[in-house]
Amino acid sequence: MSYKESPIRTKSFVFACEIVHFTDQLKLNKDFELASQLLRSGTSIGANTREAQRGVSTKDFKNKFGIALKEADETMYWLEILEATGRTVPKGLKDKCEELIRILVAIIKNS
Repeated sequence: MSYKESPIRTKSFVFACEIVHFTDQLKLNKDFELASQLLRSGTSIGANTREAQRGVSTKDFKNKFGIALKEADETMYWLEILEATGRTVPKGLKDKCEELIRILVAIIKNS
Protein backbone atom coordinates (compact mmCIF):
# COMPACT_ATOMS: atom_id res chain seq x y z
CA MET A 1 0.00 0.00 0.00
CA SER A 2 1.41 3.39 -0.92
CA TYR A 3 1.14 6.39 1.37
CA LYS A 4 -1.46 7.84 -1.01
CA GLU A 5 -3.76 4.92 -0.21
CA SER A 6 -3.28 5.00 3.54
CA PRO A 7 -6.46 4.91 5.62
CA ILE A 8 -5.44 7.88 7.75
CA ARG A 9 -4.77 10.01 4.69
CA THR A 10 -8.12 9.10 3.13
CA LYS A 11 -10.12 9.43 6.35
CA SER A 12 -8.56 12.75 7.32
CA PHE A 13 -9.20 14.15 3.83
CA VAL A 14 -12.86 13.10 3.85
CA PHE A 15 -13.22 14.45 7.40
CA ALA A 16 -11.71 17.80 6.36
CA CYS A 17 -14.22 18.06 3.50
CA GLU A 18 -17.08 17.42 5.94
CA ILE A 19 -15.68 20.08 8.27
CA VAL A 20 -15.60 22.58 5.39
CA HIS A 21 -19.26 21.92 4.61
CA PHE A 22 -20.26 22.12 8.28
CA THR A 23 -18.39 25.38 8.84
CA ASP A 24 -20.09 26.85 5.79
CA GLN A 25 -23.40 26.17 7.57
CA LEU A 26 -22.09 27.69 10.79
CA LYS A 27 -21.14 30.85 8.91
CA LEU A 28 -24.67 31.10 7.49
CA ASN A 29 -25.85 31.17 11.13
CA LYS A 30 -23.27 33.87 11.90
CA ASP A 31 -21.13 31.56 14.06
CA PHE A 32 -18.01 32.99 12.43
CA GLU A 33 -15.51 32.58 15.29
CA LEU A 34 -16.50 29.00 16.07
CA ALA A 35 -16.52 28.16 12.36
CA SER A 36 -13.05 29.62 11.96
CA GLN A 37 -11.60 27.67 14.89
CA LEU A 38 -13.20 24.43 13.75
CA LEU A 39 -12.12 24.93 10.14
CA ARG A 40 -8.49 25.49 11.14
CA SER A 41 -8.19 22.50 13.43
CA GLY A 42 -10.37 20.13 11.41
CA THR A 43 -8.50 20.64 8.16
CA SER A 44 -5.09 20.69 9.83
CA ILE A 45 -5.41 17.02 10.77
CA GLY A 46 -5.17 15.93 7.15
CA ALA A 47 -2.54 18.51 6.26
CA ASN A 48 -0.26 17.22 9.01
CA THR A 49 -0.82 13.54 8.22
CA ARG A 50 0.02 14.25 4.62
CA GLU A 51 3.15 16.13 5.62
CA ALA A 52 4.13 13.35 8.04
CA GLN A 53 4.18 10.82 5.26
CA ARG A 54 6.87 12.84 3.56
CA GLY A 55 8.88 13.05 6.78
CA VAL A 56 12.64 12.91 6.50
CA SER A 57 13.10 10.88 9.67
CA THR A 58 11.14 8.80 12.16
CA LYS A 59 11.31 11.70 14.61
CA ASP A 60 9.87 14.06 11.99
CA PHE A 61 7.19 11.49 11.10
CA LYS A 62 6.12 11.07 14.73
CA ASN A 63 6.21 14.82 15.36
CA LYS A 64 3.84 15.58 12.47
CA PHE A 65 1.46 12.83 13.54
CA GLY A 66 1.66 14.24 17.07
CA ILE A 67 0.59 17.63 15.74
CA ALA A 68 -2.24 15.96 13.80
CA LEU A 69 -3.36 14.27 17.03
CA LYS A 70 -3.40 17.60 18.88
CA GLU A 71 -5.45 19.13 16.07
CA ALA A 72 -7.90 16.22 16.18
CA ASP A 73 -8.29 16.66 19.93
CA GLU A 74 -8.86 20.40 19.45
CA THR A 75 -11.43 19.66 16.75
CA MET A 76 -13.28 17.38 19.18
CA TYR A 77 -13.25 20.22 21.71
CA TRP A 78 -14.89 22.64 19.25
CA LEU A 79 -17.48 20.04 18.27
CA GLU A 80 -18.31 19.50 21.95
CA ILE A 81 -18.58 23.28 22.51
CA LEU A 82 -20.95 23.56 19.57
CA GLU A 83 -23.15 20.76 20.91
CA ALA A 84 -23.08 22.12 24.46
CA THR A 85 -24.26 25.52 23.22
CA GLY A 86 -27.20 24.14 21.29
CA ARG A 87 -25.79 23.87 17.79
CA THR A 88 -26.56 20.74 15.82
CA VAL A 89 -23.40 18.87 14.90
CA PRO A 90 -23.85 16.63 11.85
CA LYS A 91 -24.54 13.01 12.74
CA GLY A 92 -21.37 10.96 12.95
CA LEU A 93 -18.92 13.88 12.82
CA LYS A 94 -17.77 13.39 16.41
CA ASP A 95 -17.48 9.63 15.83
CA LYS A 96 -15.27 10.25 12.80
CA CYS A 97 -13.10 12.60 14.81
CA GLU A 98 -12.78 10.01 17.58
CA GLU A 99 -11.81 7.40 14.99
CA LEU A 100 -9.08 9.69 13.66
CA ILE A 101 -7.81 10.18 17.21
CA ARG A 102 -7.64 6.41 17.77
CA ILE A 103 -5.82 5.84 14.48
CA LEU A 104 -3.34 8.63 15.17
CA VAL A 105 -2.59 7.30 18.65
CA ALA A 106 -1.97 3.84 17.18
CA ILE A 107 0.34 5.21 14.48
CA ILE A 108 2.37 7.20 17.00
CA LYS A 109 2.63 4.25 19.43
CA ASN A 110 3.72 1.85 16.70
CA SER A 111 6.25 4.14 15.03
